[in-house]
Amino acid sequence: MQRELGAIFQSRMHDWFEGAFITVTDVSSSPDLGYVKVYLSIYNVKNKAAIMDLVNLYNKHIRKELASKIRNSVRIIPELSFFEDNSLENVVKFEKLFDQLREEREAREKKGK
Repeated sequence: MQRELGAIFQSRMHDWFEGAFITVTDVSSSPDLGYVKVYLSIYNVKNKAAIMDLVNLYNKHIRKELASKIRNSVRIIPELSFFEDNSLENVVKFEKLFDQLREEREAREKKGK
């Protein structure tokens, strides 16, 4: 399902999402596959909230395209909920913080010698 959704976002990047590069980073589903949470990373835009609004606006269209791709594999086509995945941004933020702490520690050690 993640692969199929990724293909949909790539093919509709310019039509629906103003050229935003959207990747599907994770998909989790309910046990009966009736509901699916889709986590997205959004690149190449300034206003990610506006792109998430577009994703939610096109939710039914995305679901319809997904249905055409997976209808022979599942009994029901799941309801989709989209969430922005900020994990990469958090990694970068933590790396900067750790670098800053490391530099401060090294400065203290040099000062103490």
